[in-house]
Amino acid sequence: MNVLLKYVLGIIVVVPFLFSFKGFDNKNLKSGEMVVTGNLSDPDTFPVPTSADVKGLLFYIQRDPNSNTIVYQLNVDENGKLIDKQPVHSFWIRYPEGGIRRDLNYLQRKFAYGINSKATGNGNYELRSVAYSKLPLYLRKDVKNQYHVYADINSKKCVLNRVFIRIDGGSFWSPNVLYIELKGIEITTGKTIVQRIKPT
Repeated sequence: MNVLLKYVLGIIVVVPFLFSFKGFDNKNLKSGEMVVTGNLSDPDTFPVPTSADVKGLLFYIQRDPNSNTIVYQLNVDENGKLIDKQPVHSFWIRYPEGGIRRDLNYLQRKFAYGINSKATGNGNYELRSVAYSKLPLYLRKDVKNQYHVYADINSKKCVLNRVFIRIDGGSFWSPNVLYIELKGIEITTGKTIVQRIKPT
């Protein structure tokens, strides 16, 4: 199979999957609002990457149907200096395969799980997901000079920890995305805050 054919097949597989993420609004799901069917996984039972496992860990994404995890970490050079043009590095931890790590491929970076960044001055950055650019994220240092990714979760200023994408059925090319769940720690109280963003 030549390179062009592989590329075209990759687009056929990936693009319909991505479209299912683009039409989200910022409404919270309420109990009983949606009937969930099938044998869905419990994200709270998934392995959790930690700062001990991943140096410079910022946040991670998990989704059905397995515990393969996309991890986002600070992108630094060999001297520990943040790389300004691309401050966030993303990769897979494939827990079902023993926790091996793999870089995202081109299509995954450009259309699914990549992050676009824009420097805003004083070592701060605005981040946008390539698949869901409506939600701004902010990379900046805290009072201890440590970088975190910040987001508004349920209208509260939070450090973002996890994103979970709930998929219930559909096809490989067009999965039925029920919601995206954001989880973080509120800056002022230290409480865990969760919000579900649903398709419209």
